[in-house]
Amino acid sequence: MQQYLLGLDNGNTMTKAALFDMSGREIAVCAEPVRTLYPQPGHTERDMQELWLQSSRAIAAVIKSSAINPAQIAAVGCSGHGNGVYLLDRQRRPLKAIQSLDNRAAEMVEQWREQGLGEQIYSYNLQGIWPAQTAVLLAWLKRYDSAVYDQIGTAFCCKDYINYCLTGELCSDYTDISGAGLMNISSREIDPQLLQLYGLSEALRYLPEVSYSTDIIGHITDAASQATGLHPGTPVIAGMFDVVAGALGSAVNNSGQGSVIAGTWSINQVVVDQPVDNPQVFMNCIFDRQRYLLLESSATSATNLEWFVREFCQREQELAKQLACSVFDLCNKEVASVELAADLPFYLPFLHGCNDHESARAGFYGVAGWHTKAHLLHAVYEGVVFAHLGHVNKLRSAGAPFKSASLAGGGANSEIWSQMFADVLNVPINISPGSEIGAKGAALCAAVAVGLFADVSGAVAAMCSIDKVYQPNPELSLSYQKRYRHYQLLVAVMSEPWRLQALLEA
Repeated sequence: MQQYLLGLDNGNTMTKAALFDMSGREIAVCAEPVRTLYPQPGHTERDMQELWLQSSRAIAAVIKSSAINPAQIAAVGCSGHGNGVYLLDRQRRPLKAIQSLDNRAAEMVEQWREQGLGEQIYSYNLQGIWPAQTAVLLAWLKRYDSAVYDQIGTAFCCKDYINYCLTGELCSDYTDISGAGLMNISSREIDPQLLQLYGLSEALRYLPEVSYSTDIIGHITDAASQATGLHPGTPVIAGMFDVVAGALGSAVNNSGQGSVIAGTWSINQVVVDQPVDNPQVFMNCIFDRQRYLLLESSATSATNLEWFVREFCQREQELAKQLACSVFDLCNKEVASVELAADLPFYLPFLHGCNDHESARAGFYGVAGWHTKAHLLHAVYEGVVFAHLGHVNKLRSAGAPFKSASLAGGGANSEIWSQMFADVLNVPINISPGSEIGAKGAALCAAVAVGLFADVSGAVAAMCSIDKVYQPNPELSLSYQKRYRHYQLLVAVMSEPWRLQALLEA
C-alpha cells in the first residue's frame, strides 16, 4: 500500500494542509485565510476554536480531494509561526491566542532595555527581548492582565495547540521553545534563572514537556479522527517552528546554507554548528539535535503586499476574478512594467514595527504626481527586499555569510520578486518546487519519525529539489545598492518622528 505524509503549516495569515508522496510531490493542498482579531491598537489575536476548525477542515479537504484511504497516511507533522503565545486554562480549554505580530508589550520592552534587562536575558537565550516574544508576552499578561494570566494551565506555541487538538497531548519542541526566548541555548534547558529574569519563576508549572521535532508525541484520537477524517492512531510528531520547516522544505539542511522566507515575517537564516554570541543578530534557535539556526527576522515581508492589495487594489481584485487568475499575478505584471530609475519612490515596510525601532511605521517617500500604482507596487516589492537585505547584512557581519540562498514563502511564487531578491542580495536564489514548503518540512520530519528515512538528511535528499535558480544581474545589483543606501538614510531620519508619534499616541 502506497504511503503518504501529511504536513500542516499554521502561519499568521494562512492555515494550510498538504499531502505529499514519498518523493515530496504535492498530492493535494488546502489553505484557509486566517482571521486576525484586533481587540485594541497593537493587539493581534486569534480565535483558538476557529483555528482548530480551520485546520480540521483543511485536513478533511485534502483527504477528500486526494481520494486516498486515510490509513495510507503514515504520519502527521505540524509547523506553525513562532512566538506569540497560545494559552489553555487549567481545564485545558482555549484561553487566549496572541499572534507574533502583536506589539502590546513594546513600551515594557523599551523599559527593560533601559534597565539593562535585555542584556541579562541575552546571556542565556542569545536573542534578547522583543514585544511579540512568548516570554515577554507572558510577562506582560502577568503585569497588565492578571485575570487571564492567573487562569493559565498551559502556555505553548501555535502548532502545539494543533497537536493538542489532534492527540490530546500537551507538548512543545526545542525549535519553538528556544525561539520563544524560554530556553538557555547552551544547556538546551528551560532555565529557572532565565525565567526569573522575565519575572516568570512560576512558568515551569505551565510550560509543557519539550521534545525534538522528529519525536512522536501522540496519535490521532477518535475525536480528531471524526473532525478531520484522519485514521485513528496515526502518529503525530512534535513538529517545529515554521522557520525550521521552511528551511528543510526548501532543501536547506547543511551547515552554512542560507534560507530566506518571504512570508508574513522576513526570515533570513543560516544553519550553524554552534550558536553565535553576537547581540546584533536577532536570534539563535535550535535547529536539530546538534545544530542551530542563526536568524535575522522581523514582521516586514510579504504582509506589506497583502495589505496594499487588500486596501488599494480593488480593481485588480475584480479583474483577477474575471480572468480566473491570482490578483498577485496582476501585481507582478505591473511591477515588471516599471523600469528601475533614480526617481522611483521608496517604501519602508514597517506596518508592524521593526526590530531596531519599536515605534516604526510604514510609509511611502519621494512620491510625485507622475507616479502610478505600478510605481507604488514596485516600491513595496523593493522595500520588502531591502528589509531582508538589512537582516542578511547583519548575518554577514556576524560571520555567517552564504554564497546562495533558498527562497520560500509568497515571494518565491513571483518571478519578478525572486529576481529582485537575487539582484538586491547579490547571490543566486534557489527555488524549490511546490507551494507548501513549510508543510513539506514538517512532513519529511514525520517520515523520519516513523522510520521511512534513516535521518533528516536522507529525507531532504529524497523529498526536496531545486526547480529554478535566479542569478543576480550585476548592473541592477549596483543600482539597488545605491537605492539601498538612500533607504537606510530614510530609516535613520524617520526614527525621531516615529518616536514623537508614539508619544502623541500614548
